[in-house]
Amino acid sequence: MPCLVLRLHLILLLSGAVSGNSVQSIEPDMSVTEGNAVTLSCSYSTSYSGVSLQWYRQSPNQAPQYILQRGAKGSTISDHADFALTRFTSETNATATVLIIKDLELADRAVYYCALNETQ
Repeated sequence: MPCLVLRLHLILLLSGAVSGNSVQSIEPDMSVTEGNAVTLSCSYSTSYSGVSLQWYRQSPNQAPQYILQRGAKGSTISDHADFALTRFTSETNATATVLIIKDLELADRAVYYCALNETQ
């Protein structure tokens, strides 16, 4: 089976310039096998009381593609792109978020982005 290379990059989306907010990759590069599952992780810290953690991916020569978002720290936001309903899930807590991709396909080869956004 082909080996897929996934890269995780992190971005911080904020509505204002507030110090003390950060997002950090747990494992920025990984190689995985088609058909397996993978968990991408990022940790975050913020002074906001309600946040949304969003996941995007960017395939070679393509625009970034929204995957899903989950609320944390009091936010109950939950949303998936249509293509992500069956194989992509996410879990968040007060300091981290993970993206779980099941049954990896060659089309999943991409750079993955984790983003933090204020919801309140």
